[in-house]
Amino acid sequence: MTLFVEQGGHGPDLLVLLHGLGATGAVWQPLLASADRHWRGRWLAVDLPGHGGSAPQTTYEIGDIAASVARAISFRAAAAGRIVVLGHSLGGAIGLALASGERAVQPERVFGVGTKVAWSEEDLQRLATIAAQPRRRFATEQEAWERYLKVSGLAGQVDAHSAVVSRGVVRHAADRGASGTASRVDGWCLAMDPRANGVGRPPFAQLMASARCPVHLARGREDPLVTLDQLRSLDPTAVDLPARGHNVMVEAPGVLWEWLAAHGAGSL
Repeated sequence: MTLFVEQGGHGPDLLVLLHGLGATGAVWQPLLASADRHWRGRWLAVDLPGHGGSAPQTTYEIGDIAASVARAISFRAAAAGRIVVLGHSLGGAIGLALASGERAVQPERVFGVGTKVAWSEEDLQRLATIAAQPRRRFATEQEAWERYLKVSGLAGQVDAHSAVVSRGVVRHAADRGASGTASRVDGWCLAMDPRANGVGRPPFAQLMASARCPVHLARGREDPLVTLDQLRSLDPTAVDLPARGHNVMVEAPGVLWEWLAAHGAGSL
C-alpha cells in the first residue's frame, strides 16, 4: 500500500518520524521547523496506515503496520545512508518492530518517546470496542475537529487551525440511493479508520529482544500514559525529558533534538 508522507532535507541519511495512535505525521511540524539546524540529512514524516492521508489496511497489528512503514522507508532510503527512527507513543512501538531489521530496513538507532508500555485488559477492550464501531459522522466541521483534538491527545495544546492537526478531519460525502438522491446527509468525520484502534498489546519484551540496533526510550516527566520505571523495564537508560506532557514534540521540540544529539543522532 502507499502511505502519505511529507519529506524534506538533503543528504543520504534519513530521519523517519512516526506519530501516535489517532494523530497524523503533521504532529511533527514543531520539530521540523528547526530540522535544518539539527539534522544534516533528509527527513520523512509518515501518516501511519488508516490515519490522515494514508489508506486503510486489512489488519493493524504492530507487525502489519511496521511492514507497511518499512516499505515506505525502503523506497526512499539511500544505500549509503543511515536510518534513524523517532516514534511517538504507538509510533515508538512501530519503531521497535523495525529495529529487528527483519522488514527490509535496518535502522541505525530507534528512539521512542511517550510509548505506553503497560496495557490493561480494560485498555485493550476499550480500543477493541472502538475498532468495531462504524466511522462516526459529525454534522459540523467544528464538532469533528473537537473530537479529533481529543482523540489525538492535542486538546488544549493546539487548535483546529494549527498545521499540527493537518489531515485529521475529512468531509464525508452523502450516501445516495438508487434514485440518485441523498439517503443520508453529508457531514464530517475523522480521517482515521476506526479499525486502527485494534492494534492489540504490543509485545515489547519480544521487540526489545529482537532489536539489532540501539533503542532509546524517554517520556515527558509528567506523561500520564507511561512511567519512567515502566520504560526502564525495557531500556535501563530511559529518561524523563524536561517537558511535562505526552506530546513532547509539540510542547518542547528542542528537547527531542537535544536527546537525539546526546545519542549521536543529531547533526553530523
